[in-house]
Amino acid sequence: MAVTKSAPAAQTGRKAWIKKTPVEVVLEQIGKQEEKVAEMREELAREERELAKLQQARTVLEAT
Repeated sequence: MAVTKSAPAAQTGRKAWIKKTPVEVVLEQIGKQEEKVAEMREELAREERELAKLQQARTVLEAT
């Protein structure tokens, strides 16, 4: 059985792994958290609009 060498990173299409400093790791975590919060705020705004529509429908139904 022949031993094959693994191909260099450039040939496999993957980037070479670069170790991150603790500062870079924390900054990356902050960025991810900011994105998550922004998505959650958008979802909350959609849910609040839906709730407002339903509450308006309830007032119409209760008025009749």
